[in-house]
Amino acid sequence: MTAPRGLPFAILRHVLLGIGAVFMLAPFVWMLSLSLKPADEIFTTDLRLLPQRWDAVRNYSEAFRKVPLHRYLLNGAIVTATIFSLQVLVALPAAYALAKLRFGLAKPLFALVLFGLLIPGHVPAIPHYIMLSSAGLLDSYAALVFPSMISVFGIFWIRQFFKTVPDDLIHAARLDGLSEFAIVWRIMLPTAAPALVAFGIVSVVFHWNDYFWPLLVVTSPDMAMPALGTVYLRNTEAGTDYGPLMAGTVIITAPLVIAFLVAQRRFIEGMTLTGIKG
Repeated sequence: MTAPRGLPFAILRHVLLGIGAVFMLAPFVWMLSLSLKPADEIFTTDLRLLPQRWDAVRNYSEAFRKVPLHRYLLNGAIVTATIFSLQVLVALPAAYALAKLRFGLAKPLFALVLFGLLIPGHVPAIPHYIMLSSAGLLDSYAALVFPSMISVFGIFWIRQFFKTVPDDLIHAARLDGLSEFAIVWRIMLPTAAPALVAFGIVSVVFHWNDYFWPLLVVTSPDMAMPALGTVYLRNTEAGTDYGPLMAGTVIITAPLVIAFLVAQRRFIEGMTLTGIKG
């Protein structure tokens, strides 16, 4: 009995994926390992994943004692949730208009959205900073949220999903007397749930891990986002104590991993259903 023709390719593909997974996961596994070890085992020449003497309780308790780690997690939750809510509030009507309404400026406006995808987020940082400084909003939640409240990627992503929604569904809603705004929030919003989950994962991960913008606008440790909080943890008087530093990094990373695992099915569904349509 001969093996299927595609079997060697399938084996090679899985081997390459496995090697890639090992390289991607290795830093996180090592970070978790260091968070469980005492200082003398962190700097040893022996390569061990599991510690000989467990020091997890001290490392994790020290991480919360040295800096207000719970405050950083709260700031991250508030800022990322607010940003995502505002992005959806703007992106849904804009994406619906670009995908389903027929008007003369639809193509030029979509071209501007595509052009906006090419502009790095660092480019408008200085104008945003000057504007927020003039308004006296630095070192506040408003300063952390304002530059990201409109996402051109979110508009593009949801617009691509709306292109896959049958026009008959919208025509039926119009025949039932629904306005365009009612169609957006009562028909298109539930329909776009997989795309919104996928976009939400991308948005939350990006802003949770954002270091550049909080570093510019945050001046007090209590307003720090999680990524910036790890710097404050390292800059304390025991900055070379890598056990608590790694423990704090594990705590800051854990919510993203848990959120992805919970929303994994929806995320994959959203990635699959959102096709590249013109």
